This record gives sequence, C-alpha cells and structure tokens, in this order.
Amino acid sequence: MTRLAFPTYLEHLRRESARFREALTDCDPQARVPACPDWDAADLVWHLAEVQAFWARIIRTRPAAPDDVGTVQRPGTYGELLTFFDASSADLVAQLEGADPADPAWSWAPEQSVGFTFRRQAHEALMHRLDAEQTAGAVTPLEPALAADGVAELLEVMYGGEAPSWGRFEPSEHLVRVELIDVGADLWVRPGLFFGTDPDSGKNHDSAHLVLTDPGTASATVSGTAADLDGWLWKRGDDADIAVSGDRAAYDALVAAVGPPLD
Repeated sequence: MTRLAFPTYLEHLRRESARFREALTDCDPQARVPACPDWDAADLVWHLAEVQAFWARIIRTRPAAPDDVGTVQRPGTYGELLTFFDASSADLVAQLEGADPADPAWSWAPEQSVGFTFRRQAHEALMHRLDAEQTAGAVTPLEPALAADGVAELLEVMYGGEAPSWGRFEPSEHLVRVELIDVGADLWVRPGLFFGTDPDSGKNHDSAHLVLTDPGTASATVSGTAADLDGWLWKRGDDADIAVSGDRAAYDALVAAVGPPLD
C-alpha cells in the first residue's frame, strides 16, 4: 500500500542525490556523520558514490552477478570524491531511465529485478541525504510518501521478509501495528526469531527477524509521522515524537528486530 510508481522512485533518486551533493559541497571533509560516527563527510561521499556506481553497473550488465562487474578505487581528494559522486549518480539515473523495471537483474534480496534497484536506491539516497544534512547542520524534511514507503521497505526487506531456505523463522505471538499518522497508512508486523546455518559461510544465525503480515489484533501500536518513523527506524532520529501503546513486550520484540544499525 505504500509502493510508489517507478518514475516517482527515479525522480526521488534524482532529487535526494542532488540534495546530498548540495549539503556536502562546502562541508568540512572531516566533519563527523552523526548516525555513522566512524565516518566523516568524505567517507559519506565515497559510500554513496560507490553504492550508486555499483548499482549502475548491476543494471548495465544485468542479469550478471557482482563478481562480473568489477570494482572501483577511491579517489584521493574531496573534490575528486565529489566529481566521482556526480558521475556515479548520473550513471545510475541513466541506467534506470533506460531499463524496464520488470527486467531480471541481480540483487541481494529475493526480488531479482530492476524494480528492486529503483526502490532501494531511492531510499538509500534519502537516508544518506539526511546523513549529509545532519553532518552539515542543515536538516530539511523528508517527503511523507517516500518516508512511508521507506518504513515499509525497512520492515519488509532490510530487517525482514522471506527467510532463506536454509533457515527457519519462528514467529512470536506478538503483532505490532505501525501507524503512519500523516499518510493514513498502517503496517502490521510480526516479530520473531530466525535460526539457521548459512551453507556458504558456515555461520550460524540466531537473530530477531520480522515479517509484514495481514491486519489483525495488535499487541502493541507504534504511531508517528512517516518521516519520524523512517528516521527512527534507520537510527537517524530519536523516538521523542513516536507514541507507543499496548504490550511493552511486543514493542520490545520489534525494537530487538530492528536493533542492528544499517549503513
């Protein structure tokens, strides 16, 4: 119910990338990034530039896997980093403009289509635009419809979704309603635990996990604007304007599932 049209994702990708660039153009390259304290502004530019270059190559060489698309060396100066970002961002937009969202393309998620990149990279640019503005000390609002879909994408993809076949998801008895009060949308999520051993790495997994589900009787409700919830879930904002009601254990299960930070 929060999904946007693919041209809308592309327009948001353009706009958020431009605002990211604007915020960091005259920023001190050594200014710390509040949400990612190990990064400075130069690291932030490099991160988003590298990400956008990577996904541009994924779309250009679709459906090739990452091993087939090469690597990029980090530029040496801040000015060169900004120039590399400009080229990477323009390349990603150009590749998506010329692609059918339904085309098969590699991703790290179950959704193996160009459409995954439209959505994921719009949200990647949005959150890192927020990082850039927090770093530069001049934050502007998040667009509500994009932020609402960002909440859904985070719960559905980044911290949840279909468990891989080599593991199992054990749902809890809790059902949490996430109320996006400014866009009139509700999301229903069931926290639980995921168990399994990755056959590629041999690593054992025992972690909190989420699945979006159909509406039901909520154990707890978490309410806020789309922007406040998106920023909070992405660890780019606090919960000062987020209301919680119902079973605290259900809320704690949600918080445990979204606990690990995302870059």
